[in-house]
Amino acid sequence: MEYDYYHRQERSEIIILRSLNVRMSLSDKEVTNYLNLKKGYEGEQKSDIWLEGLSQDWLIIHDLLLEYNNSKFKIDTLLISQDTIYPLDVKNYEGDHYVEGDKWYISAKKTERIRYTN
Repeated sequence: MEYDYYHRQERSEIIILRSLNVRMSLSDKEVTNYLNLKKGYEGEQKSDIWLEGLSQDWLIIHDLLLEYNNSKFKIDTLLISQDTIYPLDVKNYEGDHYVEGDKWYISAKKTERIRYTN
């Protein structure tokens, strides 16, 4: 099977959970996991559309799975030009957000979403 670096592939976990969801009653935890994976994939697809306007000088690699010190991690999108590399971690959160210091919050309730450290 040849990998297409330019087009994102839907994760097999989403396909399996979608199929099971039609055929049986999934637990609340499984349904939540399925909906979160689906929403994340939709956000990644939206970012792919935005990136289509880049010139041919950029190499775009989607869903790059790497392993370092026995830990696996995924880079949603890796943008590579002749002198620059940008790893993108795509999020698909809804609503109004604001930042205080190094914490991100949803306006409706003060729930910490992301914490960045320098």
